[in-house]
Formats: sequence, C-alpha cells, structure tokens
Amino acid sequence: MLSERVQSKMMRLLNHRYLKLSPTDTKQLPGPKPGQKYMLYAHVPFCEQLCPYCSFNRYPFSEERATPYFANLRQEMLMLKDMGYDFTSFTIGGGTPTIMIDELCETIDMARDIFSLEEVSTETNPNHLIPEVIDKLSGRVQRLSVGVQSFNDDLLMQMERYGKYGSGIQTLQRLLEVKDSFESLNVDMIFNFPGQTEEMLIADLSCILESHARQVTFYPLMASPAVARSLARTLGHVDYRREEHFYRMICEALTGGTNPAYSFASAWAFNATGSNNSMIDEYIVDYEEYPAIGSGGLSYLDGSLYVNTFSVKDYNKMIGAGNMSIVGKTPFTKWDRMRYRLMMQLFGLRLDKKQWQEDFGCSVVQGLPMEYAFFKSIGAFAHEDDEQILLSPKGRYLLVSLMREFFIGVNKVRDQARANLDPDERELLFGS
Repeated sequence: MLSERVQSKMMRLLNHRYLKLSPTDTKQLPGPKPGQKYMLYAHVPFCEQLCPYCSFNRYPFSEERATPYFANLRQEMLMLKDMGYDFTSFTIGGGTPTIMIDELCETIDMARDIFSLEEVSTETNPNHLIPEVIDKLSGRVQRLSVGVQSFNDDLLMQMERYGKYGSGIQTLQRLLEVKDSFESLNVDMIFNFPGQTEEMLIADLSCILESHARQVTFYPLMASPAVARSLARTLGHVDYRREEHFYRMICEALTGGTNPAYSFASAWAFNATGSNNSMIDEYIVDYEEYPAIGSGGLSYLDGSLYVNTFSVKDYNKMIGAGNMSIVGKTPFTKWDRMRYRLMMQLFGLRLDKKQWQEDFGCSVVQGLPMEYAFFKSIGAFAHEDDEQILLSPKGRYLLVSLMREFFIGVNKVRDQARANLDPDERELLFGS
C-alpha cells in the first residue's frame, strides 16, 4: 500500500527527530497533577530464555539478581506513594514477571495495600501456566497476558522458544486449562515472521479460536537495530510488503462473518464477543500519562518521556540511595503531544474531538492539518462528526503500521539507553 510506505517513511524521520534520548540529572519524576488519571507500570526484566526478536529490557534470570531487584521495585513504588500518586490500574510487564511468583505476589499485594487498585494485569509465558503459579495469581490479577507468539513448532524452534516453553499443542492445552481463572486471559501473538506462510497463520488463528481466550493481541513483527543481527540469524529478514495481507487475514478470521468470535478492542487487539474487557496491553491508549518503575521503564509525564536505567546493577544502587532510576529525558513540544494523541486515540479506534479542543485549544484540523488531510484523503476515517473520528478498515491497518514504526522508534530509545551498560551486563545480553 503506497499510503503505508509514505506514512512509515515519514514516521521514521519524525522518530529520529523527537525520540532522541538526552542525559538528565533528574532524580525524581514529576508529581501528580490534580484530577489527572494515571496508571502504574512496573518492569521485571528477567527471563529464562532471551528471545532473539525482543527489544525490551531483559536479562537472563538468576535468583541473586532478581531477589534484590523485586525489593527495590517495591521501594520505588513507595516513592510514588510519598509523592502523592494513586492508581486504579497496575500493569506488570517484562521480561517474565512471574519468574519469581512469590516476589511478584508480594509486589502486587503491596500495590493493593497502598493504592486504590481496581485492576491488575501481568504478563507470563506458557511454561508458567501451571497450578503453582496460576493458583497464586487467581484473585490477585484480573488480566493475564500470555506470550504465545505462535503455535507453529517450526517457528517456535526458530524463536528458540520450543525447548523452554513447550510445543504449540502443549501451549494450547495449558490455555484451555486456565481460561476461566481470570476475568481476562489475553494471548499475545506475532505475525509476519519471515518464515511464516499463509497456512501457518491460518493454523495459528484456528488455535486462537479453539482456545476461547477472552482477548487476543496480534502484533506485527518489529525490532530495533540492537536485535537485528540475532533476528536475521534466527528468523530471517522481515518483509513488510505482505504485512497488510496477513493483517486482513487476521481481521477476517476473528471479526468477519455473521457471528464473529471477536470484535476490535484496538487496531491490533480483539475482545471475545460478549466480553467486557477494558484492559489492553497498550495502556497508553487509556492512560496518556503514566509513571513507570523498574529498570528499563519508560514514563510519560507532563509532556516529557523519562527513561530509567537499563542496568540492573545501577538500578539497585540508585533506589538504594533513595533516588529514582531516571537516566534520560525527552521533552515533547505541543506539536509532538498532538501527534502522540492523534496516534494513540486513533489506534484505540476513537479520537475524542471535544477533549482535544479542551486540552490543546484548537481543533484537530487546526492543530495537525497535514496529518488530518492525509488520513482523510486516503479513506482512513469511517465516520466523523462534531464529537469523534472513527477508523475505517483501511485506517486500522494504517494505524497498525504507524504503531509498528512508533515502537521501532521506542526500541531505538531503548538501544540508546543500553549503550551505556558496562561490559559485564552487555555480555549477558549480547554475548562476548
């Protein structure tokens, strides 16, 4: 699609301009603003197996590294409490947050004690869908997101996940066993792997339908320069030319027909028909501002992006000294903030025009005339009135590709932060 190629090229240029990390001596995040709604994100960077395509902050698990880390994560949470923050929503990502289940539960219990939490979401991997983990999470966690990626054994072997996390059939069986243990069981999938065929994708979609998961998220494959070599070595080079075709196959299988199994929750997340899921992985759709705790956490507050240290050793030292772990900051201009709002709300399927006017003092057309004209001219809007803009099917794919480029840009910010790691920690991540 020509419009996708034009949009992606422009997004890469803009990412290079405004997703650029500047060092900062800031030792504390900005405090909360009265009336502002926030959610809390916590990052747990430890994994049993480092996947070659993953650009998030992650380290090989060792109990020696992880135990003090969890203690400091809780200490950083108390810092936010002392600053006056309160949260109704808490998301834990990774890494593999369930890698030390008792430490995770202690962290969730503390958050429930000190904040006004109504919902907790955490990620896990298929090998942790076992009674000793699920029984402890049930009741503590409302949404469990399982990183499946694919049910195809050949792709799982290429991703170096088969031996550690099990076969596709084993994963499907585990999902069926735990599907009623949580208000929402989300299955994270990836599409457009270099070795993925139409037949493989159709088989993955059949497994999703069989799993009866209340939510499924299909991400396009995206990576940063830091993992490009391992990605090419294990999976091959990504071909974006077939991404739209695969995406349309996904949408048709999940939301098509007279009795669809799923409906759209965002441009790439799908809720089971009849479910009332409000939580999705992209919490930035519902919460424009959010503080993040933990090594590698990214906060967006008061018009600026804050990046925590990607060094676990430095993180423990900084929290131990009574400081937060911020090492970088990127201020956003008003124009940057408007572009961010446009992208996030359209990705969430609805742009609120009245809220826009209230927050920015101008209309969408006045604030971003070129962006608005581009989306309008290519048929990205299905409906527009005085209150809102809704996306067309073409617009949904364009937002998928836009978010793919945005997250690749965010991954480059992570690469900048990782560049300052000491040799020992870099060797843990990338080898010698």
